[in-house]
Amino acid sequence: MTVVVTGAAGFVGFHVASALLARGEHVVGIDNVNDYYDVRLKEARLARLAEAKGFTFHRADIADPDRLSAIFASSGQVTGVIHLAAQAGVRYSLINPYAYIHANVLGQVAIFETVRGLNPIPPLVYASSSSVYGGNDKFPFSVADRVDHPVSLYAATKRGGELLAESYAAMYCLPSTGLRFFTLYGPWGRPDMAYYSFTAAILAGEAIPVFNEGKLERDFTYIDDAVQGILAALDQPADPTHRHRLYNLGNNKPEPVLRFIKVIEQALGCKAMLHFKPMQPGDVKATAADIEDSRRDLGFEPKIGIDEGIPRFVKWYKAYHGIG
Repeated sequence: MTVVVTGAAGFVGFHVASALLARGEHVVGIDNVNDYYDVRLKEARLARLAEAKGFTFHRADIADPDRLSAIFASSGQVTGVIHLAAQAGVRYSLINPYAYIHANVLGQVAIFETVRGLNPIPPLVYASSSSVYGGNDKFPFSVADRVDHPVSLYAATKRGGELLAESYAAMYCLPSTGLRFFTLYGPWGRPDMAYYSFTAAILAGEAIPVFNEGKLERDFTYIDDAVQGILAALDQPADPTHRHRLYNLGNNKPEPVLRFIKVIEQALGCKAMLHFKPMQPGDVKATAADIEDSRRDLGFEPKIGIDEGIPRFVKWYKAYHGIG
């Protein structure tokens, strides 16, 4: 198989590409390697992927349709597309909204336009987000719930991506599967995510910001569990009967953020200094995934909780940053 993975230099894309290569598939990675966070981490991920047989990389903007067409044309018969490239981060969308429209809306259109021009059309899996649930107060969040009230621009663009997929399914019979990720974490993660920045601050003896006075819960999902769900979605593509499918990929066990911090403290052997702050604009108080559909259709079954996952991350963090 030749699988195109967009966002291959990113956290999720790196792990997905690694898993595909491990099972003997050829991976064509696409990423613009932007400077939203430390480019050296992205380059280090790419260096690891380049060590594997069967990996080809293109540094390109997914919102450039001509460049995308050229990459796909040079890749032979593409048997799967996993579209993970996006502008991430809720809070950054308050600062640079145009980056989200460019990557998450224009980029989504460019991917769908490129894929619908292929013959045969390969299975297409794309990343959405639990952020689309906005301020919903019905728990756990189900894909059957209405998602009409995003509380951040990031969430609005991810919901827009889902609606684009629905439109392409209706207009062009283009099948696709959207995955709503719930707070992914793990080794090789993103420095802008709380678990990474908390770890860095604790080791530096700095206070960590805890929003909404610590009254937050998140459905923290370990990266290996998410990858299993992503590959299952690729291997069991949408069919003509259900051309556009949506699934939650979450741990199905929300954790209080204060307990999450305690687990980080235990893994580090250091006490955190907490700076309690009000709720951030665009944030939500709790997330919780209903994964019954994912279990039924994809065989998705998360196995790794934070008591196991956080120590794995901390071990990687210390090795990557050269901390004894």
